[in-house]
Amino acid sequence: MNYKKTTLTNGLRILTVPMRSTQTVTVVVMVGVGSRYETEKLAGISHFLEHMMFKGTDKRPTTLEITSALDAVGGEYNAFTGKDATLYYAKVSSEKADLALDVISDMFLNSKLDEEEIKREKGTIIQELNMYEDTPRAIVSDLFEQLLYPGNTLGRDIIGYKKTIRSFKRKDFIEYMRKFYVANDTVICVAGDFQEKKMLSQIKKIFSGLEKGKKPRIDKVNDKQSRPLVKLKFKKTDQTHLVLGTRAYPLNHPDRYSLALLSIILGGNMSSRLFIEVRERRGLAYSVFTSTAAFDDCGYLAAQAGVDHGKVELTVKTILDEFKKIKTDLVGNEELQKAKDYLKGKSVMGLESSDEVSMFFIDQELKRRKILTPDEVFRKIDAVTVNNIRKTAQNIFRENQLDLAVIGPHRNTGKLQKILNF
Repeated sequence: MNYKKTTLTNGLRILTVPMRSTQTVTVVVMVGVGSRYETEKLAGISHFLEHMMFKGTDKRPTTLEITSALDAVGGEYNAFTGKDATLYYAKVSSEKADLALDVISDMFLNSKLDEEEIKREKGTIIQELNMYEDTPRAIVSDLFEQLLYPGNTLGRDIIGYKKTIRSFKRKDFIEYMRKFYVANDTVICVAGDFQEKKMLSQIKKIFSGLEKGKKPRIDKVNDKQSRPLVKLKFKKTDQTHLVLGTRAYPLNHPDRYSLALLSIILGGNMSSRLFIEVRERRGLAYSVFTSTAAFDDCGYLAAQAGVDHGKVELTVKTILDEFKKIKTDLVGNEELQKAKDYLKGKSVMGLESSDEVSMFFIDQELKRRKILTPDEVFRKIDAVTVNNIRKTAQNIFRENQLDLAVIGPHRNTGKLQKILNF
C-alpha cells in the first residue's frame, strides 16, 4: 500500500493513499491536541469544541445544513476527541470526494461558534456526561486512568466537569483554536478512490491560509509507582465493574508489538486465556478482555470485567494468576502464532476500507516517529518471539505497578489491597 506525504509551507501535512480496489473515499483532518493540553479551568473544552464544529458555518449556517449535505449522499461522518488528538472525518462514495473535503474543511476552518449555540450545547454535553455516569462499564476505564495519573491532566476525564462545561464562552473557543488548531500540528489524510493531483491542489488552496503556531508542552507523567493501588467508586449497580492493570510502554517503545501480542494472548479474543479461564471455566463474567493504551510518555495494559458483587476477589485473583503464568512460563509457539495471525488478520480486514486506511496512516503521522506500511508492521509482528513475550511480561507485571479500579457497592479496599501484593 503506497502513500504520498506533502508538506505545505505553513507546516500542514497531507497524506494521500490511493486505493483502486474501493469505491469510497475518506477525508480526515486531525489536530494534535486533546484533553491533556487543557488547563483545569478549561477542562472539557477540546470535546466541547468538537461538538461546536457541527453547529454551522457561513456557508452552511445550521447543523441541519451540514449534516444533510452528507446524509443526502449516504455519507458517514463523525468526530472524536482523545487525550492527545482530535479528528474530523467524512466517508463518501468516490464521486462525492469533493463534497467530503468541502464539508470537513468548512467545519474545521469556518465554524461560527455562535454564542446561542454554545449555550444550547452545554445542556447536550451535560446529558452526555450523565449518560456516561450511568454506564459504569464505560467509566471504569476513566477511573483506572485517574488512579494511574493523579494530579496530571492525562488522568482527567475528556468530557471535563459540569462546572467548566457551564462556564465556557465564545472567546474561550476562539482563543483555544488560535492556540492549538495550527497548521504545523494538523494532518489531513485522504484515502480511497480519488484523483490525487486534483485533491492535493484543492487541499493546498483551502488550507494554505491556516496559520502556524507553537504547541505548548505537556506536563509529563511521573510513571513511577512504589506500591499497588486500589481505587473504589461506590455506586449501586447490578454488577461490579473492574479494571486491573499495570503500567506499560509509551507510544514509540520498541517492544510495543510484543505488548500487543501479549494483550491478545491474555484477553484479546474468545480463545484468549482470560476469556477461557474467567468466563468459560469459572463463569465469573460475561465480558472479560484486555486492552492497551499508549501516549507519548507512558502507557498501560489492563484487563476489564463485569462480575457479581460477591465474586470480585475471586475474579481479581484469577486474573492475577494469568498475569503470573505468562510472566514465568513461556507461551507456546503455536499460541503465539495464533495471536500474530489474529492481529494481522484483523488489520487486513480493516484495511480493506478507506476509513480504516486513513486512520492507520494519519494516526502514525501525528503520533509516531515514522510511518510504517502494513507490510512493515506485519514484519515487526512476525519478529516477536516467545522469549520477547516473557520478557515483556516480566517488565510490566511487577507487584509495585499493579492498579485496580472498581465501580460497585463496595467501600472497603483492604482485602483487595492484600490480593494485589503478588
